Amino acid sequence: MFGFQRTQQQFRCTSSIMRSLLVCGVVLGVLWNVVHCELVSVCEEEDGDLRVDCHVEPRANQINSYEFSVSTGTVETVVNTNVSGSAPDVHYRDRSYVEQLEPYGYRLTLNADTHTHTLTNTHTTFICKISKNIASVIIEKNDLLPCSADSVLVQSCYWLLGVLLSLWGLPPQ
Repeated sequence: MFGFQRTQQQFRCTSSIMRSLLVCGVVLGVLWNVVHCELVSVCEEEDGDLRVDCHVEPRANQINSYEFSVSTGTVETVVNTNVSGSAPDVHYRDRSYVEQLEPYGYRLTLNADTHTHTLTNTHTTFICKISKNIASVIIEKNDLLPCSADSVLVQSCYWLLGVLLSLWGLPPQ
């Protein structure tokens, strides 16, 4: 009888350790993915407009400035900006707009007729600069995804942070 109780205690202890290891593995996996998420995502909206989301956190104690640009090869062209002394290229002037994202970041929307001009080369680099913090992503001409909910989740994995937070609050079993 004493041996049976000891076996149950060992099983509970092993079960508890396995559960802890599983939770730690999930937490580390989620954190790894959150760290490696894309700061810039590019997709095509239903109406054909191009959407560039930039989730770069601005530097503290600075005026929020943004500059969106594209690069094909060695030439970088400004698409939209609020930086003093900088202006968008003639091809993009009055054909795009920028809105602020919460909790931080900006979204550039480029008119459909303009973005076909942008994606003429095989590889296009989309660059965003927020308060001198720079992030970029390279998009291949044929790999532009639609802005559906599932493709946005694939491109930008901030939703994994929500999974992490919900797992953290689970009661032990």
